[in-house]
Amino acid sequence: MNLNISGHHVEVTLPLRTYVKDKFKRVERHFDHLISAEVILSVEKTRQKAEATVHASGTNMHAEAINGDMYAAIDLLMDKLDQQTRKHKEKTRSHHHEAAKRMELQ
Repeated sequence: MNLNISGHHVEVTLPLRTYVKDKFKRVERHFDHLISAEVILSVEKTRQKAEATVHASGTNMHAEAINGDMYAAIDLLMDKLDQQTRKHKEKTRSHHHEAAKRMELQ
């Protein structure tokens, strides 16, 4: 998977970059058909914002999270993306399961 991490009014340091990469492993573990992801970390006064757009086979997912701490915002973002990937995976799995049932009934 191609992962692009950028910052808006914040320098993306090596520890931040490593933290995001480690957290994305959890999303990849649940859904392995990810093509690319773009993560933007930004700071607006006291608001730390993390947003991501993930391109997967069959869909594009977007999530954003705001918190007072950048690491907490990244955690919230990954929770949201993880939930979206599990939901997408369940949708694709259930369609194949229903098609198989229909074939058995015929």
